[in-house]
Amino acid sequence: MHPAARIDSAIEVLNELETRRRPAADALKDWGLAHRFAGSKDRSAIASLVFDALRRRASARWIMKSESARAEMIGALHLARNMPVEEIETHFSGIGHAPPPLDEKERQNLSRADFSGAPDWVLGDFPEWLAPSFLRSFGDSAVEEGRALAARAPLDLRVNALKASRAEMLAELAHLSPAPCALAPLGLRIVQTGGARGPALAAEPAYVRGLVEIQDEGSQLAARLARAAPGEQVLDLCAGGGGKTLAMAGDMDNRGQIYATDSDGRRLAPIFARLDKAGARNVQVRAPRGPNMDPVADLAGACDLVLVDAPCTGVGTWRRNPDAKWRTRPGALEQRVKAQTEILGRAKDFVKQGGRLVYVTCSLLCEENEDRIAEFLAQNPDFTAEPAQDSLQKAGLSALSGAASPHGAGLRLTPARYDVDGFYIAVLRRG
Repeated sequence: MHPAARIDSAIEVLNELETRRRPAADALKDWGLAHRFAGSKDRSAIASLVFDALRRRASARWIMKSESARAEMIGALHLARNMPVEEIETHFSGIGHAPPPLDEKERQNLSRADFSGAPDWVLGDFPEWLAPSFLRSFGDSAVEEGRALAARAPLDLRVNALKASRAEMLAELAHLSPAPCALAPLGLRIVQTGGARGPALAAEPAYVRGLVEIQDEGSQLAARLARAAPGEQVLDLCAGGGGKTLAMAGDMDNRGQIYATDSDGRRLAPIFARLDKAGARNVQVRAPRGPNMDPVADLAGACDLVLVDAPCTGVGTWRRNPDAKWRTRPGALEQRVKAQTEILGRAKDFVKQGGRLVYVTCSLLCEENEDRIAEFLAQNPDFTAEPAQDSLQKAGLSALSGAASPHGAGLRLTPARYDVDGFYIAVLRRG
């Protein structure tokens, strides 16, 4: 497909998203099934265009003075891809499968790209209803953090310590030009630029053999801060696909026991193959077996570490899921807060005296993080928050000394400060 035809197809997908409010991945998949002539490179390029437009939706609409899918795409080509007006016009020729030419108003709006009087939510490309939460969470850095969340994410890998070292993987994957992650001791980063496709990891022997796993550096740091140690009894209460479970198994050198469970058994489905590939032998998967049967009831008061990777709005993952920020509605935050309170109330019962309860979200909103921990500590005086600097020192992550939350207990990892997905981590001690 010609680049102009790809742009026209991306506008078609954006229209579908606005009309039906569905996940971008689903709309792109359906588009591909309906247009089988499009090759894998075409589909990848169209997806990249769609996600760039979603990343810059608010600012693109502002400069173009329109909320149409066409305006979003034109604005995003300029703002996300730094395309000059003249180049954009070559793609909007109306010839063949190219979109219709720019009209005079579009051309003027694009040339001026005027942000005079634009509010923070436009400058930072985040939903207007979240502006008060962003101001509270980030203060004067709200726009900077919003822009960082609207950027493209790199591809991060975690070396599986059960099978390989980072030095070995740097050598084996040298053809992908990886670099050591700045903070995660087992992390590798592959920078993806422009509209280029990422590497086909599914065909990489190191990935197939379980020597590396895809995991954002921020997620790796969150798992490291849990400090799972050899010989401990560990409960991963919201294990999902098992990313942090696998990281902790490596930290424990396959000694001790990890119990991986989740309230939704379907989310656990991928974990079995991943555990086998990684060579993680100290993990028991406890899937739910009915509404009245707790698969980990026997672990009450017995765990050295309980990890709660809580369900959240996912604000911190917007670099990878740009459509999520526009699909999330205010009611979702209220629902997530309720679920977080409930899961913390359940998790505490599994922590033994002297044990740790580690609360993690991939959100950066105070409502889901510091507020939840403050409420929990007020209701459970037998728990105390570990000082952020102590958590960092014990995890060997003193380079993150600036990550202590200014809003209460815990640590904040943000994309603007650390170039990672956004995470909040609080370490609580019992007794």
